[in-house]
Amino acid sequence: MRELLARRRVFLGFVSGVVVLLLATPTRMSIAIGMTIALVGELLRIWAAGHLNKAREVTSSGPYRFLAHPLYVGSTIMGIGLAVACASIIVSFVIAGYLAATLTAAIRTEEAFLRQAFGDGYDRYRSGGGSDTKRFSMAQALANREYRAVVGLVVVMLLLVWKATYNGSF
Repeated sequence: MRELLARRRVFLGFVSGVVVLLLATPTRMSIAIGMTIALVGELLRIWAAGHLNKAREVTSSGPYRFLAHPLYVGSTIMGIGLAVACASIIVSFVIAGYLAATLTAAIRTEEAFLRQAFGDGYDRYRSGGGSDTKRFSMAQALANREYRAVVGLVVVMLLLVWKATYNGSF
């Protein structure tokens, strides 16, 4: 079940997104505050993606010095921002449920892969050992396709602005 959730999290995100959009009651203020929070999450994701060489090494530079899973922390911050932007307690529960289920599954699946692929190197990283000085690379962030999350955030913002305008709340 865990691997299924981890693999299907993007699809489940689209399904959850439709539900969220239908139930959202955004206002100008909720969008401004929520999208500011979400932007902080996306900036963390970009920083992390610019240090990450997926499936090729254990990364311990950039935000990986402080957080084991900065991409997922960034996604969680984005989810909090989206919940604020939507101004709906029901939406907050939908987002929290989606994030709790899919990110927990993704983290467990990823950690199992990293332990299998890198053995003691991953365990040393998790125990605070190892710290490389690799610099941030926008090319690496693009190679990790972080632009998809940026586009998704912009689309969500525009849809919420449209809904708020349509509902007379903007």
